[in-house]
Amino acid sequence: MLTPYVRSILQATVYDVAITTPLTAAPKLSARFDNQIRIKREDLQPVFSFKLRGAYNKISQLSAEQKSRGIICASAGNHAQGVAFSANKLGLKNVIVMPTTTPDIKVQAVRALGGNVELFGDSFDKANRHAIKKAETEGLTYIAPYDDELVIAGQGTIALEIMQQWRDVDYVFAAVGGGGLIAGIAAFLGEVAPHVKVIAVEPEGAACLKVTLETNERKTLPQVSLFADGTAVAQIGALPFEIAKMMKSDGSGTVIEPDVVTCTNDEICAGIKDIFEETRSIVEPSGALALAGMKKFIKTHGIHGKNCVAILSGANMNFDRLRYVAERTEIGEQKEAIFAVQIPEKIGAFLDFCRSLQGRNITEFNYRAANTDTPASIFVGIALKDGQTERHIIKDKLAQDGYTAFDLTDDEFAKTHIRYMVGGHAGISDEQIFRVMFPERPGALLNFLEKLGQDFNITLFHYRNHGAAEGRILVGIQASKTSTRTVLEALSDIGYECEPMTDNVGYQLFLK
Repeated sequence: MLTPYVRSILQATVYDVAITTPLTAAPKLSARFDNQIRIKREDLQPVFSFKLRGAYNKISQLSAEQKSRGIICASAGNHAQGVAFSANKLGLKNVIVMPTTTPDIKVQAVRALGGNVELFGDSFDKANRHAIKKAETEGLTYIAPYDDELVIAGQGTIALEIMQQWRDVDYVFAAVGGGGLIAGIAAFLGEVAPHVKVIAVEPEGAACLKVTLETNERKTLPQVSLFADGTAVAQIGALPFEIAKMMKSDGSGTVIEPDVVTCTNDEICAGIKDIFEETRSIVEPSGALALAGMKKFIKTHGIHGKNCVAILSGANMNFDRLRYVAERTEIGEQKEAIFAVQIPEKIGAFLDFCRSLQGRNITEFNYRAANTDTPASIFVGIALKDGQTERHIIKDKLAQDGYTAFDLTDDEFAKTHIRYMVGGHAGISDEQIFRVMFPERPGALLNFLEKLGQDFNITLFHYRNHGAAEGRILVGIQASKTSTRTVLEALSDIGYECEPMTDNVGYQLFLK
């Protein structure tokens, strides 16, 4: 007897608008990882994302009365496009609420698909609350992005296609945001193909399913990283959570494995590059998340000779993120290490240092002469052939040759700010350094400065746009002699997330 979810998946109406996407072989990755790897190409859907499946399956099965009232949703990206496309196909009145911080390219994409966009709030949560309230007051039908049985069933049609295309699958890797995708995949495979293991993959900075499975209750993350914006969700959906609890490993069938794989931004960027090299397609960060998790899982568990599928969930990439992706890919692949090294301030010191590297390729070198008798600090990138192991070898060799070296490869502060700022010391004794997350919207800097007031002097400011919804700012602040507030009190009043960085080794060596 079929479960309700499997029945709903088999009866789904998604193919009125969606296509059966190919399961593309990845020969380079297969050879590299000694497993047969294929990529499920949801980037080829009409809206470049799997979200069309769930949105249309839900909307098309509304009652005539619900359709007549019109529909509403909240989204900053792929769900919005899926709902807009579906509403246009069915000729329904629609409202798509998007945060005011949504990049204009996404707003225009939704409008081009027939969506009536309303900008509200500076976050998804605020936009979503507004959409729900508007649905109640105006009688519109609310279309949830993941917490809905028909939406989950629509996403589950991906699993149906996978089994039709490759029956010998051992592992399926799926990205997790609110959980609709993995819930649909696991619900179908648990009934139809109980030998398949379903592996959840989340960004390290938005691992809401991981904490939920560990605590067995729906926890809300206090904050989420927005780089992989398609999976930047603070709390797993209620229905996906119920499915995850039922599907947790008990030895009796297909499972959502309890050990969720989490990936860093660097690992996600490396996944984007891998997909480009296999398909010549550029995907969004969340689109590459499943593949990044697959690579990590294979390495961690020593998997060999298995048939593995990574669901490429979307390709709605902001063009201005590509610079950041390219910069971080080599670190994500462990093909580059970053070091801060102290060398003598004398002629020939650079040559001696290069000799100490024993012919390794230098990928980056930042240095500024200082009129002091103290050692010079250099910021150097070094190409790797053997990843983590080689990083330790390099550090040990430098120590043997008398150098003081700090491995900054995993230091987000150094990779985001220090590498672009090497150039001299300010010598300001009472300077305090902070990383501050600015909302990426007009007026954010003005708001920061106005609330900081006249009590403080800004001694350093560094910002680079990474195409995300938040700006990563490095700021140096010096309190005036007449200030009645501490720096931390002032930053707390502003309300932006901040982190003290005065003790960071990169700041101490290059900027203090």
